[in-house]
Amino acid sequence: MTKNNLHTFHIPVMGLAYTIDSPIRVAQYGISSVIALADDDLIEKMRNFYSTKFNIPYEEITQKFHDYRAERITSYLNLVDKIVKEKFENFKTELAESKTALENFISMLPNTSDIKKGFQNLLDDGITFKENIQNYIESHLFPGDIDVNIMTKLDKDNFIKNEQLPIEFNDAHAALRGFANSNLESSVVLSAGMNPRLFGYFENFKDFFPNENNELKKKIILKVSDFRSAMIQGNFLAKKGLWVSEYRIESGLNCGGHAFATDGLLLGTILEEFKQKKDQLIQSAHELMIKALQVKNQHFPENPLELKITVQGGVGTAAEHEFLLDEYNVDSVGWGSPFLLVPEATSVDKETRNLLMNAKEDDFYLSNISPLGVPFNTLKGTTNEFLKQKRIHENKAGSSCPKKFLALSKEYDPHGICTASKKYQDIKLEELEAKKNSLSADEFEKNKIKITEKSCLCVGLANASYLENNIKIKGQAQGVVICPGPNLAYFDQEVSLKQMIQHIYQGKSIIRTNDRPNLFIKELKMYINYFRNEIQSVSGEFTAAQLKKWNSFKSNLLDGIEYYKNLFESTTVFKGDLNQLDSCKSELVGIKIPVSELV
Repeated sequence: MTKNNLHTFHIPVMGLAYTIDSPIRVAQYGISSVIALADDDLIEKMRNFYSTKFNIPYEEITQKFHDYRAERITSYLNLVDKIVKEKFENFKTELAESKTALENFISMLPNTSDIKKGFQNLLDDGITFKENIQNYIESHLFPGDIDVNIMTKLDKDNFIKNEQLPIEFNDAHAALRGFANSNLESSVVLSAGMNPRLFGYFENFKDFFPNENNELKKKIILKVSDFRSAMIQGNFLAKKGLWVSEYRIESGLNCGGHAFATDGLLLGTILEEFKQKKDQLIQSAHELMIKALQVKNQHFPENPLELKITVQGGVGTAAEHEFLLDEYNVDSVGWGSPFLLVPEATSVDKETRNLLMNAKEDDFYLSNISPLGVPFNTLKGTTNEFLKQKRIHENKAGSSCPKKFLALSKEYDPHGICTASKKYQDIKLEELEAKKNSLSADEFEKNKIKITEKSCLCVGLANASYLENNIKIKGQAQGVVICPGPNLAYFDQEVSLKQMIQHIYQGKSIIRTNDRPNLFIKELKMYINYFRNEIQSVSGEFTAAQLKKWNSFKSNLLDGIEYYKNLFESTTVFKGDLNQLDSCKSELVGIKIPVSELV
């Protein structure tokens, strides 16, 4: 059996802090989750916290260490691995000795699980001898994967004074090295698109290449938003002898954190294309990988390695979960934002969790607060937003920028400045002030908001763990930034891990509203709003390229609606939502693309 047969869901990466220790919390139950590697300062503090908690010797890795970022990451991942293995061994002992614990665990497994059926048969047959249960546990249970995430765009150059360090000391490169040097046998999830230099750096680590038994000690997962992107990135890596073990398809807009919109391609049509062309994806990469490994004089597998397709973004019910598994043959479904309301699974401070529980549909919005310049899903009423607005009101806009992970703009400094920093915003506001007489009051205010709306994500997305664990927060107060997907609007209560899992598998719903649209309809509506806003946000003459893009975008949405009509008619899961598709189509048709003299 393969390791991933125990559960049909995984917990994706959330922010910097929200899943920073999720494996320690849930891996013993066979649940896989993902740790963000962006913030080595947070990682070091969490290593200190857990070393103290589990009485493990700790020696601080300061910034004076030559390769401190990579070493901090390696040390933390090794610590997490050690703790997870110990907790798993203790959990197995508990299951073997306690029938109540075993029955409780069985109730948290999917009904389709062969392991669940095996356990149930042992209990039903009255075979309760400790030795028999122990043997079954030893041969069938394993901890969830301790996967990691690297945002490929967060690959800032680093300096010692004015001397630029070699590329391998860039942020993402160092994070990859930290993972590669760890004891983990798991996967790195690469998100935010292709970084050719980073992808090439994988060749330095043998664990990413197949061994004599055609096994990969460390695997690559690509988070993608469409098939074309998957094919391009997968083949790029294959030409270096590297295999992508999983394509993690994420909704372009109906997701948490940064939202990378497609060209109007909807989740259902994307999943259908992966379903139809999976063999093409495998064969193309396999042929390229073999050629590359032969050139390198390395062992190569004669047959393609395993390739998984998973999906995440906006899934909210057991019916949707099961439908995605059955209709598109995906290997796992990601459940992210709802787990923010599960204290056993994620790191969230009480104030923020209460804000999430009480938030309504209109409180979740696609913002421009990210210094990356990419739309960012967030929530109204955060402490970060309050403190940011307070500074703006006091004419002290901008962050002190202590961590500089997003200091990527080289407009004013070759070392890079973050657009959320006070240093950057002071320059921009001074430039704006010089143009004040040539702008209307409305234009001036819009430009000012564009400059000052950026938030310090480096600090804001890490603070929840500090607050939850009573770790001292130094420096300028930034509060908490939270980045849930809009799907969380329909979850309004704190629940146990068992309740959430039974909601996913058994339809024991924790949603207390009847107004939740299904995941496909919700995403469609978001794309229509996104499309309307894109057109309205452009002032002046439209370019031929813009008009071509908008026409393609609209055409893809209309094709997606037709696909959903056929899909909804063929299943009982979404049959009642057909009228909503007609309403969405009418709304989309009513959005007129401007006519330009250029076309």
